[in-house]
Amino acid sequence: MSTIHIPDYLDTYRVLEQATTDLSPEELKWKASPESWSITEVLAHLADHNFVVSFRIRDVLAGTTAQLPAFDQDAWVYGQKANESRIEDILGVYQALLQYNSLLFERLTDSDWKKTGVNFKGETVTAEAIVSGFIRHVHHHLGQINRIKEALAARSTQDEVPQV
Repeated sequence: MSTIHIPDYLDTYRVLEQATTDLSPEELKWKASPESWSITEVLAHLADHNFVVSFRIRDVLAGTTAQLPAFDQDAWVYGQKANESRIEDILGVYQALLQYNSLLFERLTDSDWKKTGVNFKGETVTAEAIVSGFIRHVHHHLGQINRIKEALAARSTQDEVPQV
């Protein structure tokens, strides 16, 4: 039986939404440095990654023998001007894709979850590993969101300290 727990996949929306609640548009777009990502850009990256995962899963299920695609996450984020996006739009697309994929996941058999493809590193991966890896990836970036929020809070505290 597959170890994929579809509710865990769907729950990634809730944890991301919860992590970004009560942040102003300015806070969502704030960057610690020009080369770092804002929270908005992190969320756009996760939506992009979910598109790529969706393609990879379908490619594996179709039995395609081509290497599964990689993507240049920084180029995608900057190329689409992700920081100009509205968080509501990103989260809406993200949630819709989660729902659509979960319908597919519910139809899969144990043998479907064990089907394999070759990732961009040349490693053989199962459909199950692709989805599990995505869930872990979201939680990794949740840590990044929390670090950005901490940096924002530290910056706000420094801004409030009177200059002597």
